[in-house]
Amino acid sequence: MRVRFWGTRGSVATPGPDTNHFGGNTSCIEITTNDGHRLVLDCGTGARLLGAHWIANASRPIRASILIGHTHWDHIQGFPFFAPLFIPGNEFSVYAPNGEEGSLHNVLAGQMEFTYFPVDLNQLPAALKYYNLAEGIHQIEGAQVAAQYLNHPAPTLGYRIHADGVTVAYLSDHEPFSDTLWRSGAKPGKLESILHDGDRRHARFLSGAELVIHDAQYTPEEYPAKKNWGHSTYEYVVGIAAAAGVPDVVLTHHDPTHSDAFLTALEGRARDSLRTYGSSVKVLCAYEGLDLEIEPAFGDERADPVSSSHPSFPESRQCILVVDDNDSHRNLAKQALERSRFNVQVAGGGLEALSILESLHPALVLLDMVMPPPDGLEVLRILRARPETANLPVMLLTANNDEATTQAGFFAGATDFITKPFVIPQLIARVRACLARAEE
Repeated sequence: MRVRFWGTRGSVATPGPDTNHFGGNTSCIEITTNDGHRLVLDCGTGARLLGAHWIANASRPIRASILIGHTHWDHIQGFPFFAPLFIPGNEFSVYAPNGEEGSLHNVLAGQMEFTYFPVDLNQLPAALKYYNLAEGIHQIEGAQVAAQYLNHPAPTLGYRIHADGVTVAYLSDHEPFSDTLWRSGAKPGKLESILHDGDRRHARFLSGAELVIHDAQYTPEEYPAKKNWGHSTYEYVVGIAAAAGVPDVVLTHHDPTHSDAFLTALEGRARDSLRTYGSSVKVLCAYEGLDLEIEPAFGDERADPVSSSHPSFPESRQCILVVDDNDSHRNLAKQALERSRFNVQVAGGGLEALSILESLHPALVLLDMVMPPPDGLEVLRILRARPETANLPVMLLTANNDEATTQAGFFAGATDFITKPFVIPQLIARVRACLARAEE
């Protein structure tokens, strides 16, 4: 399997003399299998360069699959400038997470309306098919593609592509689930030492991959001001990679403010961080033109990261119970969920919630932790003790993101946490991912 980087930048294209080496184009990666199948990971502005390369060198007709992690602008802006789309006879299948704003076709067509672009999507001569994906395992272009939801303020998928006896994992636009990666007193760099279940699940998804390509947009110093924007630090990535035991990591989705000199220094800092774990993982920052040939490293036995397959998100009319004693927080969550077409019931405290749950059977409970007795943890323990609610997904709402709170919540049986103050897109994305996993 060959992997080539055509775009490595996040957020916005950043051309100029200070980005010549690592590149100024936004995300686009080409994967070619040994039997000639082509997959494109994201379609940022780097797709223009890839398209020109295929026009000049690829045999006709050109067939490929485009896997989009999510439809934020920096991941689709190159689509209208991808020259093979303008040639009759070429065929493309486009995959992306099913979001809230209509079909994938309509989302891509939106940036090609005549207000923004001279050619309508439906005027493209190439044959195009559109597919919505959710978490699960899919067969695409002769490869097994496992998809898993990432932590981003929009429905976002990471992809794990297995072909030619090797696995490449691509995880762009992912944020740590917890401010603290390791449990106190545990040995850093080990899977069992990860504090938050979400981060541990993320590490397991990487295990057994020969190459991990991961968002590392921020430094640890930059991250606090960018929290909830949906991106990682190099420190988080190398820690997760060490715990997963992967051999090679490429950091990508570089911040537009990071120059070549800055990224060179960041690469050194990432390697220094890895040495603290005694890890043999090799790490580098992605640059435009980086061309890798991936060889098998793990043999035939490797963990299956996802056990089932789902064609799309669950239907939005599912019922969600929101429990919070703060009127403004409760109403904010209710209004946001209703705008996303969920059926929402509310409770102002633990006793009211338990009473409602005697007759209501919601698909998910959003449960505030700090309330007059019984507080959220006590309500959660009661729910887990009842056979009818033992497996009910419960997402805790808390302003506390410390280790003790996290451990107490998961010990009591929480499915996930959402930390206050949260942003609405983040809440909706986490709710939808939690509901989809409940279907497994």
